[in-house]
Amino acid sequence: MRQIPELGPNRPLKLPKTVERTLPNGLTVLAIRRPSVPLVEVRLRIPFARANLARAAMLSQTLLSGTPSLSTVDIAAELQKVGGGLSVGVDPDRLVVSGNCLVAGLDRLLDILSQVLDGASYPSGEVATERARLADRIRVAQSQPAHLARAALLRRMYGSHPYAVQTPSPDQVLTTSAPALRKLHSERVRPAGATLVLVGDISPEKAIDAAERALSTWDGDVAQVPLPPAPPLRLGPLTLVDRPGAVQSSLRMALPAVPRTHPDHAALLLANLVFGGYFSSRWVENIREDKGYTYGPHSLVEHSAAGSALTVSAEVATEVTAPALWETVYELGRLASLPPSADELEQARQYALGTLRLGISTQAGLAGLASTYAGFGLRLEFLAEHALRLAQATRDDVAVAAAQYLAPARAVSVVLGDAAKVEAGLAALTPLVRDEDAPA
Repeated sequence: MRQIPELGPNRPLKLPKTVERTLPNGLTVLAIRRPSVPLVEVRLRIPFARANLARAAMLSQTLLSGTPSLSTVDIAAELQKVGGGLSVGVDPDRLVVSGNCLVAGLDRLLDILSQVLDGASYPSGEVATERARLADRIRVAQSQPAHLARAALLRRMYGSHPYAVQTPSPDQVLTTSAPALRKLHSERVRPAGATLVLVGDISPEKAIDAAERALSTWDGDVAQVPLPPAPPLRLGPLTLVDRPGAVQSSLRMALPAVPRTHPDHAALLLANLVFGGYFSSRWVENIREDKGYTYGPHSLVEHSAAGSALTVSAEVATEVTAPALWETVYELGRLASLPPSADELEQARQYALGTLRLGISTQAGLAGLASTYAGFGLRLEFLAEHALRLAQATRDDVAVAAAQYLAPARAVSVVLGDAAKVEAGLAALTPLVRDEDAPA
């Protein structure tokens, strides 16, 4: 049997050059040459904090539904002619228009994008159709345990902060009108503070010139919408959400975290990987491989404009809900009190650095990362600094970060499950309250 060779040394991350220009209308354009295939990826990120949830969700569904000169079918057909497509998404921080096309079709894609940004018409018929579809999707989501558990965790984490509720109700969606969407578009879909990222087999300067020609008519100021910082996690009893008849329980936790630029960030990421951030982690080994409580437990650091948090999630069989919680708390406490071994840390480090390289290996990955970073005031060059911090973090650094951020005493916890079957076992481990009795 041939022995697997040792991993090679970590090499400095090589990043392509980014060309940047801020247009007269306030739009910042970033262009990156990545000539692997004859395509160009497009990412437009528009600040959208504190927009009305139902209207924002409906706007994302109908932004491409027509302009004064193009119907939704026309837009799709014109994009297909250049081998391209566009899609729209929204979250509590941003509205994002994503797409790609053949390099030769970039001018046409940008022209269509300009027409949409300048004059999306939100036809009443299209709005009515998408309104019904979105309301149905929300109803389906509200029947799913993962959605319900996430919603309960957000309420527990954020209290009265705008992040606490991130999905509108079906009734709110169904009362959203086309004029309301036109008003929201007029007020918030503006170039000031927005970022356009272009990545592909392009000349960066020429691509930015093309963007300036196409988008020069997109104009208008936008009022700054302040977003309060996320509040500290409110410690207290575990929140139990009753789902009678459930055959599984959804376990969720949140712990404090730090933004990407914080000195502890790299060490915290490594600590999280050792705990539960990838398949070879301690927590996965414990409750999946050893005990068979769950199939896919996972933890990750989530970054939002108002703050960061480390979230922990697992779906476990009802009968092992309390034991799974016990083992989760045990693994958090073990890592917070004992440094990882040298082998554990090195394995996590290699995974983190490899994931970084893999994430920027495609045009789409590079565009997505550049757009995400831009939303936090960072540029792609920060990635090299981050990779260096990951490579240099020591066992002591990771131990300090784990003690600071992963201590189970700093966690807030939510369990969604059949209370009649799981409440007694959970109460034997920790104080708890029912969701309807939890403080707002």
